[in-house]
Amino acid sequence: VQLQASGGGLVQTGTSLRLSCAASGLSFRRYTTAWFRRAPGKEHEFVSVISWTGDTAYSDSVKGRFAISRDNAKNTVFLQMNSLKPDDSADYYCAVTKTIWGRARSESEYLYWGQGTQVTVSS
Repeated sequence: VQLQASGGGLVQTGTSLRLSCAASGLSFRRYTTAWFRRAPGKEHEFVSVISWTGDTAYSDSVKGRFAISRDNAKNTVFLQMNSLKPDDSADYYCAVTKTIWGRARSESEYLYWGQGTQVTVSS
């Protein structure tokens, strides 16, 4: 199983980025997939999650600005990030789990992780 995250970059405050997470060896349709992020010196932080049924959830810090989606045909999960702020700067990781929805914000529940893609938002 491999998860490949991409789409990060250096952008200015208020702009947008779309992250992608492509999978090989598993089908996202059978997993709950989340995005976490880790800023330098900080712990992993839950960002967003999409269940295998399509339910979505977001952290309070990104709600209304970020949108998670899935393209089953491409076996790819996306994170559309709008109105970016310097506080959004971090390495972003995608991960998959088969845990229950109520535990889907907990990084310890995740089985496979991508390698991370760096997002830097300049002020």
